[in-house]
Amino acid sequence: MKLVQHFTDFLNETVNLNETRLTQLDDSVEALKTFIRQSDWRPKIKGFEPQGSWAHRTIIRPVEGNPFDADLLALVAPVDGWDAKTYISELRRVFADSTTYKEKVRRFSHCVTIEYAAERKIDVAPCILDRGGFIRAEVCNFDANAFELSKPRRYTRWINERDAWAGSNGLRKTTRLVKYLRDIKTTFTCPSFLLTTLLGARINSLDSANTTDFADTPTALKTIFARLDDWLQQQNGVPPIVNPVLPSEVLSGVWTEAQFTNFRDKIHTYRGWIDDAYNEIDRDESIGKWRRVFGDEFASSVTVEKAANISTAARDYLDTTSLTPRAFDGDLVDFFARLGKNAIPPWFKSLPHKQRPKWRRAEKAVFGVTVSATLHDAKNGVWLTSLTGSDEPLAKYRWIQFQLRTSTGMPLGPDYEIHWRITNTDLAAHRAGCLRGGFEKANDGSSHWEKLEYRGIHCAEAFVVRKRDQALVAESEIFYVPIQ
Repeated sequence: MKLVQHFTDFLNETVNLNETRLTQLDDSVEALKTFIRQSDWRPKIKGFEPQGSWAHRTIIRPVEGNPFDADLLALVAPVDGWDAKTYISELRRVFADSTTYKEKVRRFSHCVTIEYAAERKIDVAPCILDRGGFIRAEVCNFDANAFELSKPRRYTRWINERDAWAGSNGLRKTTRLVKYLRDIKTTFTCPSFLLTTLLGARINSLDSANTTDFADTPTALKTIFARLDDWLQQQNGVPPIVNPVLPSEVLSGVWTEAQFTNFRDKIHTYRGWIDDAYNEIDRDESIGKWRRVFGDEFASSVTVEKAANISTAARDYLDTTSLTPRAFDGDLVDFFARLGKNAIPPWFKSLPHKQRPKWRRAEKAVFGVTVSATLHDAKNGVWLTSLTGSDEPLAKYRWIQFQLRTSTGMPLGPDYEIHWRITNTDLAAHRAGCLRGGFEKANDGSSHWEKLEYRGIHCAEAFVVRKRDQALVAESEIFYVPIQ
């Protein structure tokens, strides 16, 4: 399912750099321009230009509180007798001599960076115009003490052209989403300039008339990601990916063979997840599958709301059946006490806040698994009774020990690992910030202990993963845990 509005909200609320930070960036850049113009840095200033993701409008909000960065070119006339190192070292000096910037300045190979208390970083790169009488723009490589040809304006035009062909900023939005995916997953290496080039190269002039494959944001994402995966699967080694407006600049040189192979494999995996989420016809299941791609921030409000108000939704469902009279009132725990598993709505199994399995499913089932459970007065405490998953509501503050049973009756060997998905629902767990729904490794060998804490109908599921290829070889049915 496309879930267009959820993508719009996700971009605006999570992925895109928010207006406050954009304003801070603009204010900081203006201050830097004024400072450089008024400093004793010798080059004559011809102007300033944004570069990179800021110029291309693909800049995203950093994850986990990391600073965001922006690139600013200082366009200058050449200074007689200066080599490439001098432009950068002298620019660093004027910042270091300033009481405002001396604690914020750092030098890198091509720029001077101003860091603002872990909020943002601005890279200021000298760009020399028409050195030696030739019409050209060059940036400075401090480490190699060399001038390097640069065509930032032409690259920005290249991006703008392809974004227009994709329609409705399809390329820019897709680039932001893929950069966010890279940053939250941290499973592959691909610098932003290289990633933007790879995505942009998947669009051509014929797409300007292609309203089907770029109809909206999720469709554009699916289209571009699929084209990237198809192209990558044809590559047997690190391909020579060049700057499209400066063929002498080979961008793929940053990759080792292992890094490229990993990138190709991860893109293939995520392409499968994106196609699966896009093609899913059940709304809750589709939300859950998109969350497997983009994490818990995708559709977070509707996801939490559904989990927190499960009793209301269940009552509405039961009112459409003949299972219980309309006069009967209560929450899902009360319904479960009266009706057992018949009280569970059919969509309970696909609640969107439950994480979807990230492992590739094995082509052939190796064995079946079930979950059994026992009730105890404390963790590792006195056994009280065995549970069936259809039990009367249980008292809080006791403990359950879940056990995995195989259809063969044999214990799992060292070739396998067990993951448990523990999912809480309803208001008590929501108020405690403990709806959960993620995967956890068994905390006691092949068994797993859980404390009964929140009123509601909760569930446990076991997943068996083969270690050598990380394939999902078996998964249990849901074991229901009603807590009063």
